[in-house]
Amino acid sequence: MISSDVIRGYNDSFLLSLLNEGDSYGYALSKDIKERTNGQYLIKETTMYSAFTRLKKNGYIDSYPGNVTQGKKRTYYRITPEGKRYLKEKQEEWLVTKQVVDQFVGGEIK
Repeated sequence: MISSDVIRGYNDSFLLSLLNEGDSYGYALSKDIKERTNGQYLIKETTMYSAFTRLKKNGYIDSYPGNVTQGKKRTYYRITPEGKRYLKEKQEEWLVTKQVVDQFVGGEIK
């Protein structure tokens, strides 16, 4: 299991990346993250909804009401054009970050 401290800075990018593939709602997004990481990372509900609030405030996503399930209206999220630009920046930043981290922790332990 991956520590949430290690991943914390990437939650927004994870959510934007999934929303770049198509509109979705909270439960489905958390399930996708769990499945894609083979259960190694579980995003907490409070963490995810805090990210949604932050992403909406910054104009990277917007939301709209969806179907009613179990008596509640499901809220769907979609990435905005500004969110796509931001995601591209984060993808480019990740390539550099990965190279830097690999310089220190990517080698053999002697």
